[in-house]
Amino acid sequence: MKLTKLTVAAVCAIAFGLTGCGDEVGDVSLGLFTTKDIKLNQMNDPIVTGVTCHVASIEANLDLSDPSDSSISCRQTGAITKDMIAAIDKSSSGEVVFKKSKSIFFKTMKVRRIFDAENQTLMYVSYSTKETSGSYKHSLSTVPLWGTQAYIDKKSAVN
Repeated sequence: MKLTKLTVAAVCAIAFGLTGCGDEVGDVSLGLFTTKDIKLNQMNDPIVTGVTCHVASIEANLDLSDPSDSSISCRQTGAITKDMIAAIDKSSSGEVVFKKSKSIFFKTMKVRRIFDAENQTLMYVSYSTKETSGSYKHSLSTVPLWGTQAYIDKKSAVN
């Protein structure tokens, strides 16, 4: 059993790089006569640990490349502190917090966190690094800081 867990950990390390292996929480078959399934994974933000994202993406079991489509939904599932927000990249391009190989041909699905300071909101965008049918597939989810320890009341801050 230990060898199996070690093998799974090694595969996850290769597939996800340094960002960690998201936990699969669901698997939806698309039918008896297809090799494609919808995989549902949960991933916790490594810095803003009070945020959990759920990503749904297609995996084609016998193909060399998985489709680029994905969907993301992120929610506050724990405390979000000012220290966490202070530690994130606040540039307009944000930072990649998760990535997963989707092909042997260098296609990757990534999730990037971007901070909208004006609206005090974390934005998480999932996207494919390869163009598909003339479009880069992407999906967006937001987590507002209102009601968290990290929220800054602009009216109180001015006074």
